[in-house]
Amino acid sequence: MRVMRWDNLSAPPDEGVPDRAAPATPPLPLALPGAIARTFDTPGFAGMTFYEIRAKSIINKVPGASRVPFEWTINPYRGCSHACVYCLSGDTPILMADGRTKPISELEIGDRIYGTERRGAYRRYVVTTVLRKWSTVKPAYRVTLQDGTTLVASGDHRFLSERGWKHVTGAMNGAGQRPYLTTNNRLIGTGRFATGPKDSVDYRRGYLCGMVRGDANLGTYRYSYGVVHRFRLALADEEALRRTERYLADFGVETDRFSFTPPSGARRAIQAIRTSRRRSIEAITTLVRWPDDLTDDWRLGYLAGIFDAEGGCSQGVFRISNGDDEILDHASDALRHFGFTTVLEDGGRANRVRQIRLTGGLPERLRFFHLTDPAITRKRSIEGAALKCQAALQVVSIEPLGLELPLWDITTGTGDFIADGVVSHNCFARNTHTYLDLDAGADFDRKVIVKVNAGELVRRELTAPRWRGAHVAMGTNVDCYQRAEGRYQLMPQIIAALRDFANPFSILTKGTLILRDLPLLRQAAEVTRVGVSFSVGFVDERLWRAVEPGTPSPRRRLDAVRALTDAGFDVGVLMAPILPGLSDDDASIDATVAAIAAAGATSVTPLALHLRPGAREWYARWLGREFPHLVPRYRELYRSGAYAPQSYQRELTARVRIASRRHGLHRGEHGDNRRLPDPTPAPPAAEQLSLL
Repeated sequence: MRVMRWDNLSAPPDEGVPDRAAPATPPLPLALPGAIARTFDTPGFAGMTFYEIRAKSIINKVPGASRVPFEWTINPYRGCSHACVYCLSGDTPILMADGRTKPISELEIGDRIYGTERRGAYRRYVVTTVLRKWSTVKPAYRVTLQDGTTLVASGDHRFLSERGWKHVTGAMNGAGQRPYLTTNNRLIGTGRFATGPKDSVDYRRGYLCGMVRGDANLGTYRYSYGVVHRFRLALADEEALRRTERYLADFGVETDRFSFTPPSGARRAIQAIRTSRRRSIEAITTLVRWPDDLTDDWRLGYLAGIFDAEGGCSQGVFRISNGDDEILDHASDALRHFGFTTVLEDGGRANRVRQIRLTGGLPERLRFFHLTDPAITRKRSIEGAALKCQAALQVVSIEPLGLELPLWDITTGTGDFIADGVVSHNCFARNTHTYLDLDAGADFDRKVIVKVNAGELVRRELTAPRWRGAHVAMGTNVDCYQRAEGRYQLMPQIIAALRDFANPFSILTKGTLILRDLPLLRQAAEVTRVGVSFSVGFVDERLWRAVEPGTPSPRRRLDAVRALTDAGFDVGVLMAPILPGLSDDDASIDATVAAIAAAGATSVTPLALHLRPGAREWYARWLGREFPHLVPRYRELYRSGAYAPQSYQRELTARVRIASRRHGLHRGEHGDNRRLPDPTPAPPAAEQLSLL
């Protein structure tokens, strides 16, 4: 493998351009064919790998179903070193036999997972075994479903649809004739799996509250011979007993193990833990008190604990039983808080034991199990359940990525498995966030594909007879002026090609490295329409460091806006993303719009944060860690999908418009982003850039 060094790099240091390259990494098992996998020994690129490839195509058509106002894009990179917290992907969860999930990249031969098989009139869930696991490299396609699930697979891969197994791609006739997916198909399954809870202090407290209140003996008793302090929990399920024992120990409560009941006939042995220490009893009593301020983590832990203690799932019916009003009320409230629908069943028993029954069928049961993570796996079994649910798994789009990517393959005993709620016929590629078209087991900001032949591809494709000179948008998927551009310098070649063919284009970026190419942009603007937009969602420096750590600061971006304006460009600013609860207050909006106006921008267009699968889960984890009080608001705003409600977006737009008028940014939101001296009439307005 050859080793390169880059010299005479001109971008400023905080643009992330290292001073030298480390030796290339050894070939990886998942490396692209012919690719060079490279790491660099500088802090700005610590922990990152760049896959240098020769792509097959570079000008990509945007799917017709997309909400953006342009048809063609150029993306010289896949993945982004900016490391924004809302631009990262997660691994596709595979449904394991214990009811939990595991990323497909972490599966091992011999693992027990769920597959399906035909039994009578229905296909049913059955436990199967991973027999083989390997990686392949094939042209990749992205399949997007109505519920937001995004799957990357080869064209040969098959999914189970309502019309049988279908390949991702195929043809109606000829050599490639075979059944293939279309937007008329709906895949079979339950829909995307929920993200599991954090193992936080509140989650553990909640679990102990549910378990101890539901199934333990706890109290201080006065007898003629003295006072007795007693805690005892006896369970037939070792998993719940072990978890309770561990959680108590974490809070400084040590317990003793003993055999409560030996096995007898069909009855299982019951083990127990206990303590009679006064301080321990007082500590447990404090731990299981109803909290005044209920957090989401506590609610999730409580639901897991009360289900392990008093819940069950038999013949497809999920119930939690108890005779205590407070226990049932807290369970009902927590379920309702997370969007579950329940029914309270009262059989009129003398002991007042009633049951909370969860409605919604298997999808809601699985959502409960994955969201709360009870300890007892036998209660999570879906063995034998029929695949009868009507989840929103309509195929929305199928698009080629223009790359050969590493894809994971496995073989199972049933010939299929469950990947993020979808029945998959072996040979499945892991899920990826829409921004990330790399499926090599890496995060979006850690593994970046570099199309080193981007410049020559642009020239070749612009000369093709089919190309009609359509507007090309850049920076709308991943930032073409991310830090890696300082090393690879792909954009000068691309801009020069577009200039030479007088092809209109626009660039949306957060990277100040665009100023390096200002002479080329001026040359291109002399012969065609050139649009330049910057993305500046807020000017709060602390928030910037938290959510966009790898990007130039808002101040440096606005300095670049001023430099481009002084060079003769009308620069629009995409005020995006505006983060609910973090940058959408009046003070933040006013400060941001004022700074944008002062930088000389000619327009500002607000966009609220939107969260697609992968980014949604990653951002949710970050938000729960950094701003847990905002989690309920986000859950409400984004409960219907990736986009905030239209009412919220309209209100946001109105407030930005008012601030724009106040600071003199009241011109239209559209323009050709060109005001170089030119006696000829201005051309028609170019499209306003938006984020994918």
